[in-house]
Amino acid sequence: MASMSMSSTSRAPQWTARQNEQFERALAVYDRDTPERWHNIARDVAGKSADEVKRYYDLLVEDVKRIETGKVPFPAYRCPPPATAVISYRLVDKTY
Repeated sequence: MASMSMSSTSRAPQWTARQNEQFERALAVYDRDTPERWHNIARDVAGKSADEVKRYYDLLVEDVKRIETGKVPFPAYRCPPPATAVISYRLVDKTY
């Protein structure tokens, strides 16, 4: 989702974390076959219109396509040093 936030900042208003959560939940409720889908989703997302939620969805779809086609580089995650991984493994309690 980070790429969507960055790529959409110049094209769409900011969304709060709460609005994003509301949007995600509404998408799960109202699938593509739901009549008036974008109006229903907008009703569930505080302060957003049907046009805004549709535009946000389109940006999300665009970002997913860019990721799937390799146009978005993988982030440079830092891996813990090997000693830390071994210590973490040994701390796991395996008694049940």
